[in-house]
Amino acid sequence: MSELNNIPKHWQVKKLSEIGKSVTGTTPPKNDTTNYGNDIPFVKPPQLFDSVISNAPEKLSTKGSSLARILPENSVLVTCIGNLGRTAINKVPVAFNQQINAVIPYKEINGKFLFYQAQSHSFKSQLDELSSATTVAIVNKGKFETIRIVLPSLSEQLAIVSKIEELLSDLENGKLQLLTAQQQLKVYRQSLLKWAFEGKLTSTSLSEQKDGELPEGWKLVSLKDVCTIKRGKSKHRPRNDSSLFGGKYPFIQTGDIRNANGGYIKNYSQTYSEKGLEQSKLWYKGTLCITIAANIGETAILGIDACFPDSVVGLVCNEKLLLNKYTNYFFISHKSKLEELAPATAQKNINVDILEKVRIPLPSLSEQQIIIDELESKLTVCDKIEETISQSLFQADTLKQSILKKAFEGKLV
Repeated sequence: MSELNNIPKHWQVKKLSEIGKSVTGTTPPKNDTTNYGNDIPFVKPPQLFDSVISNAPEKLSTKGSSLARILPENSVLVTCIGNLGRTAINKVPVAFNQQINAVIPYKEINGKFLFYQAQSHSFKSQLDELSSATTVAIVNKGKFETIRIVLPSLSEQLAIVSKIEELLSDLENGKLQLLTAQQQLKVYRQSLLKWAFEGKLTSTSLSEQKDGELPEGWKLVSLKDVCTIKRGKSKHRPRNDSSLFGGKYPFIQTGDIRNANGGYIKNYSQTYSEKGLEQSKLWYKGTLCITIAANIGETAILGIDACFPDSVVGLVCNEKLLLNKYTNYFFISHKSKLEELAPATAQKNINVDILEKVRIPLPSLSEQQIIIDELESKLTVCDKIEETISQSLFQADTLKQSILKKAFEGKLV
């Protein structure tokens, strides 16, 4: 890495194996509940957020601890399976699972100096390069130990750590506030959708409305009474027969629905030929699409005439009773409840019968349109705030990397 060459002459470049003892975590058998208790924090990747760890949601018993690998305080933990490069340093002894490699630094190495260096672009780039070319990224202990770091004297390490923490203090506080605002925005979105279908965005008599009670004039109806609900078609086997594709008929798949993010589907990655159309069905623009397998309850409205497979349901609203945009927002608000209706099988899915029995609050068409307008207006504001927060978080991460780059090039102190 070029960053490792751009350092003061008296600094050294060393492998992790030269500056500490590397250890891979383990998980005591889960089928023996006596391995778990309240003695030693048991750390897993979700607890690694470039953070200082003093506790964990799960703990091992004394017996479980004897079967695990325990890290002394000020060891550096790094995720090396799946989501690579998440880091932590522990302030108390901890056990950790096999998705994490850790370094117990030798005496002449400051743990926090290594902790911050593990968050640098140079360290993470090396980790990525070492990951196996498999479906899940993996860096085993042997490869992990080859990662190179820069190493000044212990006194310089301490000075660098002090300066990094001084500069990152305000930055991390600001980032925490942004993440809190992001979470609050998510809760507000969910609340808006909930209120919409309780009549609380349009009702003028909320004080008289009891919890769970719909506003006057609203009804609770089954979807089958206000919609036609049918599965998509893809009858030909094998499904990937090349003769089915390459024509002029858009073929919408679950990924296209997910990418539409609850809006209109106008983009697609595949088309059917005349033969493909014959064994499928062309649904008209305006049809509400709902995924019923794997990612249950993803929705979008067709912005074009298109076909889709039987992993997607097409819902056509009775235009005299129900607006498709209103129904779309209802399903966005109802997604978690829809997932709960799926039978507990290896591959969760729902069917037309389940959807037909879903009950939807039904105000007049004019009030449905008002609800749509209110939601679009408020959610557009949410989108703009979310974009601003995301940009600010990106800028904070960029500034952090700039600070770390200077630190490990010897340009910070």
